[in-house]
Amino acid sequence: MLEVGVGTGLSLKHYQPHLQITGIDVSTHMLAKARKKVSKRGLNHVDGIFEMDARAMKLPDNHFDTVVAMYLVSVVPDPEQVIAEMARVCKPGGQVLIVNHFAREKGALSVVEKAFAPFASKIGWHSDFSIHRILGEDDLSVQSQSRLPPMGIFTFLRMEKQDDNAPLN
Repeated sequence: MLEVGVGTGLSLKHYQPHLQITGIDVSTHMLAKARKKVSKRGLNHVDGIFEMDARAMKLPDNHFDTVVAMYLVSVVPDPEQVIAEMARVCKPGGQVLIVNHFAREKGALSVVEKAFAPFASKIGWHSDFSIHRILGEDDLSVQSQSRLPPMGIFTFLRMEKQDDNAPLN
């Protein structure tokens, strides 16, 4: 399993111990904290923590069963390229899991999100980030989408990489 944008490693202790986790992030400072957590907590299921740009991962094609990105796609410079890279390193039939804030298309909260858009650097994400920006990757199909607490601000998106060798019905 690959976690893209592992940051300081907050999530690493929550993965089941039978999973083999690789984490990448672009921040040297945050990765130092993640490595310290891995060592201090004896997180033996973490294979490695690497400094890497998610837009150009130095990882093999079709390698990971699951690729995860939490609170990442609305803060990176080129989210479409990040999704393309996540799809590239995911095995056919594998899953790409994303937790992120996506703008609502209508309703009162959509008005609030648009009002907060100029303050993206202060709130930590782009409140007006459209989910459609990351749904254009041909190799990925949405399997499920659900809102998360509090107030459905964040969305859990589960996508599957298409298996070109799967039998046709």
